Amino acid sequence: MGLLGIVGPLGGQELLIILLIILVLFGGSKLPKLARSLGQAQKEFKTGMNESSADGQAGESTGTGTNSTKTNSSQT
Repeated sequence: MGLLGIVGPLGGQELLIILLIILVLFGGSKLPKLARSLGQAQKEFKTGMNESSADGQAGESTGTGTNSTKTNSSQT
């Protein structure tokens, strides 16, 4: 059970308070830069996930053929 299970779902007032705290901590001038870097990080993460899933699918198709060959050669 994660932290959200203990605390419960966040409502509108809680999110507003969190956003105000972030605004105070980082200041108004740094928020666009922070949002931009978070967007770039999310984009890179998605790209990495797509590349790894594509590599995993290609590896599985090659790996399966290799495994079946090894199984056949070990049976003979």
